Amino acid sequence: MSKSHVHSILFGAVVILCLSAAVLPGAHSQKTSRNSSVVSIPTKPQLSSDDPEELGTATITGTITDQYSAEPLIGASVWIEGTQLGAGTDVDGRYQISGAPEGSQTLFVQLVGYEKKRLTILLKANDTLQLDVQLAVNNSMINEVVIQEYSAPGTKAIRGKMHKENAPSMSFSADAEDYSNYAGQVAAPITPILQKSRKNSTQQDSLDYNTEEYDRITDNPFKAVLGNPVSTFSIDVDAASYANIRRYLDYDQQPPKDAVRIEELVNYFTYDYAKPQNEDPFAVITEISETPWNPESRLIHIGLQGKDIDRENLAPSNLVFLIDVSGSMQAANKLGLVKSSLMKLVDQLGTQDRVAIVVYAGAAGAVLPSTSASDKKAINDALLRLKAGGSTAGGAGINLAYDIAQKNLIQNGNNRVILCTDGDFNIGASSDAEMVRLIEEKRKSGIYITVCGFGMGNYKDSKMEKIADAGNGNYFYIDREKEADKVFIAEMRGTLFTIAKDVKLQIEFNPAVVKSYRLIGYENRLLAREDFDDDTKDAGELGAGHTVTALYEVVLNDKKTVDSKGDQQKQGREQVVLPIDDLRYQQTSVKPQAYTSDEILTLKLRYKKPGEEQSKLIIHPLKDTRIPLAASSNNFRWSAAVAAYGMVLRDSPYKGTADLDLVLKLARGSKGPDLEGYRDDFIKMVSQTQNLASAK
Repeated sequence: MSKSHVHSILFGAVVILCLSAAVLPGAHSQKTSRNSSVVSIPTKPQLSSDDPEELGTATITGTITDQYSAEPLIGASVWIEGTQLGAGTDVDGRYQISGAPEGSQTLFVQLVGYEKKRLTILLKANDTLQLDVQLAVNNSMINEVVIQEYSAPGTKAIRGKMHKENAPSMSFSADAEDYSNYAGQVAAPITPILQKSRKNSTQQDSLDYNTEEYDRITDNPFKAVLGNPVSTFSIDVDAASYANIRRYLDYDQQPPKDAVRIEELVNYFTYDYAKPQNEDPFAVITEISETPWNPESRLIHIGLQGKDIDRENLAPSNLVFLIDVSGSMQAANKLGLVKSSLMKLVDQLGTQDRVAIVVYAGAAGAVLPSTSASDKKAINDALLRLKAGGSTAGGAGINLAYDIAQKNLIQNGNNRVILCTDGDFNIGASSDAEMVRLIEEKRKSGIYITVCGFGMGNYKDSKMEKIADAGNGNYFYIDREKEADKVFIAEMRGTLFTIAKDVKLQIEFNPAVVKSYRLIGYENRLLAREDFDDDTKDAGELGAGHTVTALYEVVLNDKKTVDSKGDQQKQGREQVVLPIDDLRYQQTSVKPQAYTSDEILTLKLRYKKPGEEQSKLIIHPLKDTRIPLAASSNNFRWSAAVAAYGMVLRDSPYKGTADLDLVLKLARGSKGPDLEGYRDDFIKMVSQTQNLASAK
């Protein structure tokens, strides 16, 4: 088993049994066998006998870790046989059981993906046993996981109908309102898919179970400026593609070409842009220099820097966690990672914020009514109780989540559904077109959506990207705990606070200077020229403090030009756009002033402030000052490195001389300050890609 798989199981722990408990740091155990052991109690001073609550009982505390990596395991269950006493491990792998009866006891430790461990322990009254336990990875698959019925005071259960007599019972806790109309049909349990986790499976056997879905991407071509002088697109700050590619590399697999969306790779990183100085919610930054992979073209870098927010006086948030608990989410890097990720977000929320939790499998139900974020224990307990099983009624879950968000709508607040899923919907509204229409209708309520993808094997990237785009939202992929930290701790607060919506860019190229151009990436964000001035046309959103980066490659007109070194003349530039026939009924003419202008393009930008429906216009011309690549900014060269990497992964016909050596050279020379370590991780990813290519 690879180390990456161990880590995947580690960070994707799913709770089998979790009872509320306090936590204290652990120490060491004396192991006698792999799965069972007898532990002697370290001698400790006895507590005062005049404490009646402690008399006759003991406390067990410690840390549960992975046997191979020694990493803490989240969500492991620890309980005493024959009692109601137990605990679940926290994000540091720690647990505590208080009030344990003295004498010989049998202790069980269990976590999906690991071998269950049974220990015989001897407890003395008023003692504290510090017991650390290591679990070994278990490769065998679990064919059935059932959502257990539970409810809280003042709630009622929702039960879905069964297709088969032997299908598992399944119910959810719901709040006082009747949500039974959302109940769907519960299919027989399905076997979850986890690549590289099945015993005695071959690589081909694993690939046979892969049902991941990605939309086809065709690289934007070069377009002649004569006849096509304008390029229009919607901004995109999603970053799911980057983390998803990293997941493939961690499993020693080449990512599918259509999983590589270059704009999402480029926008995974923040850039050192100047802050906005006027009333507009963002600043516009432009730069032009040599193209590293094509000496016959120029590269244009466009950046937007959003204003940050006053984090001391934030508007309140009304959040609904919409969690997929179907059978396909049982895998260790899915529901367990969902829980720990959302708990990170809960920890960031203030007393003015509210959280509700909706789950869906064969049916949809509310497991936690809208609750003040000050009651973090109630929210986290509800998350820890979740288990997976059944089919996937995503449409019913979305309807219910939006209804609860609408019911608790905060005027002038941040109202958002946070969907956590692998995207594998198969009950009710499930096709891409159905889901998009459903979300487009829901966004009219002023409630945005954030889509967080998890898992592998059956991952439906295409569906989740469409849901996020249709719902005025953002799309992330969570492959590990560090990514969860980035998304839910470092960036989510900014994501929740939209500072500009329906942000569109339109570039008009000067035909006297530019022969052809192509937009790098953003293939699924292209807009018609007419869409730019149409305020009813939906476009991307920009969160507080976020950056947006886009790149154009342009070929200049055939004429004598001074190259970037300024020491030689070059006659003409290679034409990389296909010739087009003359039109029969009209011809394209160029205004005389274009030939005397030193502008290479004019950038126009439209955006709306949240709550407004009329857009504002920003105009920003750009001149080519002939800056050589070596003198360009770190922002410019880093974005070029990441774009080149994407083109190499896609084997783009426009990659020119780009290869992984060029990517590494550019990245290492432009990394700059890297406090979070994200850029260093990128350099390691490129090296991983090189090693994978060499091995093949």
